[in-house]
Amino acid sequence: MNRNRLIGVLKKYDYVVVFLLLVVVDAVLMSRTSYYQGSKLVAWSNSVAGGWYQGVHSVGGYFDLKGENDRLAAENAQLKAQLESSYISYTDSVFTVNDTTYKQRYEYTEARVIKNSWSQQNNFIMINKGSAHGIKVDQAVISPEGIVGVVMSVSKNFATIMPVLHSDSRNSVKVKRTGISGSLVWDGMDYRYAQVVDVPATHQFEDNDTIITSGLANDFPEGVPVGYVVEAEPLSGSGFYRVKIRLATDFNKLDHVYVINNRFREEQEALMRRTEMGNEK
Repeated sequence: MNRNRLIGVLKKYDYVVVFLLLVVVDAVLMSRTSYYQGSKLVAWSNSVAGGWYQGVHSVGGYFDLKGENDRLAAENAQLKAQLESSYISYTDSVFTVNDTTYKQRYEYTEARVIKNSWSQQNNFIMINKGSAHGIKVDQAVISPEGIVGVVMSVSKNFATIMPVLHSDSRNSVKVKRTGISGSLVWDGMDYRYAQVVDVPATHQFEDNDTIITSGLANDFPEGVPVGYVVEAEPLSGSGFYRVKIRLATDFNKLDHVYVINNRFREEQEALMRRTEMGNEK
């Protein structure tokens, strides 16, 4: 319960508060005429005060959880950046000795969701980090549970994200167990589910097969959880499946996210542009 809702509850039961105040006034008047009643009143008031301060402390602790959650989310971002999957391995043969070093490929920036939609056909998310924090267009975004989307627009202190819950969203994914690739899309119906298309009909699925990011694009690292197979239906005459999955991320409860910076993205894209131009000649 946030502060506004707490105030709303107090307003709703204001007549109860007035009644209690009248009882207290009446008790004070009685205590002035009776030593016994006065002593009982003091004991009762001390008990009530103790319970009140304990309750206030508990409520204060609840609101302090926000700061604690922010701290833990930032710490988790640092830990993700230290994972082996966030680095590229380089092996150079020098004097017949294999010298392997690692260079970090992915960096993670923690952010909080401040605006979110999940019931439209084209949904958007806003976060409280922007260009001042290193956020850029086309960076991948994940939650502690799995895939979220891609950064679409950035201002100094904020950024908007196109989540997978958008008709234009399309991400490269694969079946974790077999490595078979497909594309993640959304039909605009239920925020809890999405579809994987372009999976060959010759593939065999198992119950709750895990879908993960393929790592073939320049945004998401390989292996980010996407969802779990609910059903697989062959599309008549196409030779492909349309797979329904339960998304790993609960977009209705989305709070903290991580924006991923691929440190080699510009180099990769520049190389692809040169390659494509060479093929056009």
